[in-house]
Amino acid sequence: MKKFLIVLLCLAMMIPAAVLAENVVRIGVFEPASGDSGAGGKQEMLGMQYANIETPTVEIGGETYKVELVYADNGSSTDKAPSAAQQLVSSDVSVVLGSYGSGVSIAGSKYFEDANIPVIGVTCTNPQVTAGNDHYFRICFLDPFQGTVLATYAYKELGAKVAYCIGELGNDYDVGLCNYFKKAFEDLGGTVFVDNFPTGTSNFTSLLNNAAMYEADVLFCPVSIAYSTQIIDQAASQNVSFPILGGDTLDSNVVAGAAVGKNVNVTITTFYQEGANAQFDEGFKAWLNSDSEALTNNGGNDMISAVSVMGYDAYYTALEALKAAGSTDSAAVKAALPGVTLTGVSGEIKFDETGDAIRTSAFIKKVDTATGDWIFVAEQSVE
Repeated sequence: MKKFLIVLLCLAMMIPAAVLAENVVRIGVFEPASGDSGAGGKQEMLGMQYANIETPTVEIGGETYKVELVYADNGSSTDKAPSAAQQLVSSDVSVVLGSYGSGVSIAGSKYFEDANIPVIGVTCTNPQVTAGNDHYFRICFLDPFQGTVLATYAYKELGAKVAYCIGELGNDYDVGLCNYFKKAFEDLGGTVFVDNFPTGTSNFTSLLNNAAMYEADVLFCPVSIAYSTQIIDQAASQNVSFPILGGDTLDSNVVAGAAVGKNVNVTITTFYQEGANAQFDEGFKAWLNSDSEALTNNGGNDMISAVSVMGYDAYYTALEALKAAGSTDSAAVKAALPGVTLTGVSGEIKFDETGDAIRTSAFIKKVDTATGDWIFVAEQSVE
């Protein structure tokens, strides 16, 4: 028996490593796990991680490949994004997912372009992410659409005639979305005042006073989760009467939790409303509650953020691109992506000639300040 085992061991040692090795395809995850957008980035990654657990392999060119997620923290910073992008390039990834945050997406874009690696944006909504290149795609709606949806809702449904917008100075997402909201609101006949605040601001008293001075009917603050929770706290302390509007970044249980027990009205646009897909909701919640780290990264409870749903759909979009390419070669995946279609949890996914998702509606919801739940308001489209 001992001689037999020795013979088997010798034979195994003679088999080439390539035969013994498992086929692996690497998908890069270009997301903030730290910094102002770290909370949102972690929730976006949760969707990818759950999808990877649910579907850990993919058929490519007639062979089964294990899917490995390779993470790089872009730190919510345009200064750190390039090194995170280079880290993924050097990790031999076939396609990249991310990022939460348009500014970091734009900052890392060139490095993926130079390496001929395609990127599937998940919730980076600024038009500049895909403008002028053929390697960046995305599955979310864009800020011109999102800004118009919010402006239309504020003007027609809330009866607002004066709006006050604030955003972080130099933040492409904040500044861009404020501009799109302003244009749409003014086109409807309203008046808009815009202010910016420097990075690191923690006291928003003067800006809230400005809103009162302008007699604003709504405050629009498409800012990070870290800033929005402070704005909500301080707005409640100052007993503001106007609704606080936000974009998709505010779709978080952290933001909802900040509004609990306060006399504030927080209303946002987003990509998904919990309850729209019972099968996904049940499975995702069960996974969160079985994994303490995942639950922590979700803000401590099992409320489903739309960015998690988008991360989930982005993962499956990447798998479809790999299958269509029939190869793990990044150039082949990039060539296949324009023709990819998918029925995702967030809706139908297909790309236009720019690589942007063809989306026609957005969810509007607001916080129930008694329970901390998000309440569905409307699914709204614009002409």
